[in-house]
Amino acid sequence: HFFLNLSSYVLYMCVCLHAYIIDEDTNLCNDMGITLVRDMVFVIQSQKNSYHTHRAEQKRTELLHQAQTLNQSSPDVVLLHKLSDSDGNWSIPPALPHLASLYCETSWWFVFLEEESNVNLHNLLQMLSKFKTRKEWFLGRPLHDDEPTIIHDYAFSEDPYSFTYPDFMAGWALSCPLAKTAEHVNYEAPKLDFTIDLQHEIVLYIWEEGRGPALTAVNEFCSELHSLSSTEDCAMTVNTLSACGNPVQKEDVFVAVNTCQRFNAERGGCSQPLQTVLVFTGHFAKTFAILKRFASGAVTKAPWLLIVDDDTLISVGERYGYGLSRDGYSYITGGEGMVFSRVAVQNILAGGCSCRSLDAPDDMVIGMCLTSLGLPVTHRPLFHQVAYTPAHCQLTCCLLCCSTATKTQVNDAFSTQTREEL
Repeated sequence: HFFLNLSSYVLYMCVCLHAYIIDEDTNLCNDMGITLVRDMVFVIQSQKNSYHTHRAEQKRTELLHQAQTLNQSSPDVVLLHKLSDSDGNWSIPPALPHLASLYCETSWWFVFLEEESNVNLHNLLQMLSKFKTRKEWFLGRPLHDDEPTIIHDYAFSEDPYSFTYPDFMAGWALSCPLAKTAEHVNYEAPKLDFTIDLQHEIVLYIWEEGRGPALTAVNEFCSELHSLSSTEDCAMTVNTLSACGNPVQKEDVFVAVNTCQRFNAERGGCSQPLQTVLVFTGHFAKTFAILKRFASGAVTKAPWLLIVDDDTLISVGERYGYGLSRDGYSYITGGEGMVFSRVAVQNILAGGCSCRSLDAPDDMVIGMCLTSLGLPVTHRPLFHQVAYTPAHCQLTCCLLCCSTATKTQVNDAFSTQTREEL
């Protein structure tokens, strides 16, 4: 009986491997639960900043170790910021054609994760085995708007619940057949010039007004902490944000408020006298007056500058983008605050950045300037311009949308960056 069973198993594996290689219709092995680590390409949504690069490398090491533990070959692990020289890879669509051409001849899946996403490789293999790899699949943990919101351009205002988008921290996946269809981004003009909320916009890009697949909800992409007992069946969970060093002292942060006289009473004037830089008009003029005042050293020697609007709850660095699929640029939106190191301010001013109009959008002009100077824009996942749904804020605990910031959280946000970086 033993040899009979062994022979049957060997015969099954031979048939299965044959189907796996040449049978494009049945995809027998995948249906029977045969998915290998080598069938997946992990894409870590990494950043150039030294701290975030280090975290991404740690995640790569964890994935390789898990594969070794399962006695499987090492998977391909891509750090997104290293894929090419393009500044727009973080916005995903510009990177998809490159990813597809590099990996889709030998792999079936792209699995996207963030630095703080936690992967259970065994569960992930089992989960992906449920889906035929020859089809176009877009998998993730679904989020939806509770009400129409400006950052989503009030899309689906009649029924916000009808449109779902993935929680990036919980992980998400694309099948290679779907990734290959993204090649049209090289030949068609982009429908959206601005990249504001990537989680929402990636679905619009793939869905194509009903011509492409919608997001498929997958329970194994979990938003719970990986240490909880309820996550034993999860393919992905989330980590708490790692400690990143000692918080900076409050004296090391100089705060500049971008405001105008007519909002002084309405938005709450300060209880103590403050130094004022008088500028009569223009977003660009105001912001550059602040940068010059800070760089002069006349008012402060602090290593960090935080520029906020008069209606901003303290927040740091949410990255937006403009024209990223065709040599555009990233920028930090001014509404939720912009943080600069002193070195960065000095480089901006020394680099000859200027604008033809005093009322030009300051954040976008600075974004163009930073791109021309080769200075990276760093995104922090804790901070957002406007409110997300409670489900999204539950674990990311964004300082603005959940309004739960402590001084330690705010100071800690600065300590992740070196003074030479943005």
